[in-house]
Amino acid sequence: MTSSRRTLALTLVGALTLSALAACSSSDDEAAEGDTAATDEAVTIQVAMDEGLEQGAIDAFNERIEQFESEHENITVEAQEYNWVGTTFTADLAGGTLPDVFTVPFTDGRGLIERQQIADVSEQIAELLYAGDFSETVASAGQDADGKQWLVPIAAYGQGLHYNRALFEEAGLDPDAPPTTWDGIQEAARTISEKTGQAGYAEMTTSNTGGWILTTLVYSLGGRAESVDGETTTATINTPEYTEALEMLRSMRWEDDSMGSNFNHDWGTSHADFAAGKIGMFISGGGDYGNLVTQNAMPEADYGVTVLPLEGSDPAVLGGGTLAAVNAKATPAEQAAAVEWIDFYYMEKLTDEDAAVADAQVTADQGQPVGAPVLPVFDKATYDESQEWIADYINVPLEQFAPYSDNIYDQPLAAEPPVATQDLYAALDPVVQAVLTDEDADIDQLLSDAETNIQGIIDAS
Repeated sequence: MTSSRRTLALTLVGALTLSALAACSSSDDEAAEGDTAATDEAVTIQVAMDEGLEQGAIDAFNERIEQFESEHENITVEAQEYNWVGTTFTADLAGGTLPDVFTVPFTDGRGLIERQQIADVSEQIAELLYAGDFSETVASAGQDADGKQWLVPIAAYGQGLHYNRALFEEAGLDPDAPPTTWDGIQEAARTISEKTGQAGYAEMTTSNTGGWILTTLVYSLGGRAESVDGETTTATINTPEYTEALEMLRSMRWEDDSMGSNFNHDWGTSHADFAAGKIGMFISGGGDYGNLVTQNAMPEADYGVTVLPLEGSDPAVLGGGTLAAVNAKATPAEQAAAVEWIDFYYMEKLTDEDAAVADAQVTADQGQPVGAPVLPVFDKATYDESQEWIADYINVPLEQFAPYSDNIYDQPLAAEPPVATQDLYAALDPVVQAVLTDEDADIDQLLSDAETNIQGIIDAS
C-alpha cells in the first residue's frame, strides 16, 4: 500500500524480500551519455512532497531542492504536496494533476506500465550506476513484461505492530515487552481500553486499507488471498484464516469493546489518531515513524514498534513497497530531469557517503528524524554501512525500535496478492466494515460473496 513506504537481499528472496530507502549516486560528472536533455535544456519539474509536513520537514525538503539545483544548474524544482490514496489516484492521474515525479505502491506498477499511464524512462534508469543491483523481486514491481525498468523502487516494507508507549505505561503494561501473540495483543488492547479510555487497537477500513490490513492478519495466520498456478489465479478469500481474522476483530469490537468508536479509519486518519494518543496499537508498514513524527507530531518518547505474531501453518509478514514514477505528460527533457531528481533525492543517500552525510546533516539541522531503522532495498550490508556513515547525526531512540528491528530479518516475508491487488483490497473494505459495525454480521456469507466478487475481478483483469 502506501507509502510513508513504501527489501531484499535478506530473507525475502523468494517471496518478496525486504526493503526501504535505498540508494546510490550519480553526480553531474557521472551523468549518463543519454541524459543530455537534463543537463543542456533548462526545465522546471514538479516533485512530490508529502502532505501535511511540519515546517521543519518542509524546510529540510526545500534545502535538498537547493542542493539539487546547485548541482543541476538547468533544472528548477518545484515541490507539490502529494500522497497516494487508492480511491482518488486514478482520477488524479486522469485529471493531469499529479507532479512530474510521484510515488505509487508496488501493487500499481505493472498496471500503470501496461496502460502506458507513466513515462517510459527505462533508458535513463538503465544508466544509473546501481540499476542492476536491485533485488529481482523488488525490481520486478517496476518492470514491464520485457524486464525494462520503468519505475524506480525507492522503499519496501514489512508490516509491523505500532504501539503507543505512553498508553502502555498508563495501562500498567511494559512498553519494552510488547505482546508477541495475537491473544496477547487482544489482552493488551482490552487492558488499554479499560485503563485509559482510548482504543486499545484500531483497524483501518476504508480507501482499500481495510482489505490491506485484513489480508495482513491473514498472512500472519498462514493464509493467502490468492493462489497462482501457471497463468491461473484463484481467489482464496472464503478460508479458515480469513474467518479467524474476522472473528478476532469481532471479539475485540463487540466482546472486549477495545477498538474505540471510529470504524472509518484510512491510512491518514489512523496515523493521526495514533500519534495523538487515541490508539494504543495498530498495524501498518514498519517504516512509518517519519510520517508519525513529521506529519502528525507524535512525541518521540511515545513511539514503539514490534513485529507481528506469526501463527498457524506457513505464516508470513505481508510486504510491499514504493515506486517512484515519472508523469507521462512530462517532456523528454523533463523526464530526464525527473530521473536525476529520483536518483538524487531517493537513492543517492545509501551508496554514497558524502550524499548520505549531506542528507543526514540537513535533516538533523531542521530537527527531523535521522536513522530510523528501515529495510534495505539492495542488501543489509549496504544499509548497515550507510548507517555507519551517518552515525553522528542519528537522533531517533533506536532502543524503541528494537522489538521490530531485532526480529524482522528473521521473519519470512510474502509479497502482496499479485493480481488486481488494489481491487481485491477495495472489495474487502466493506467486509471489515460490516463486522465492526454489525454485531450479527454473517462472516461466512460475507467471505463467500467477497470471494465470488474478487474472482470475477481477477478473471476480468
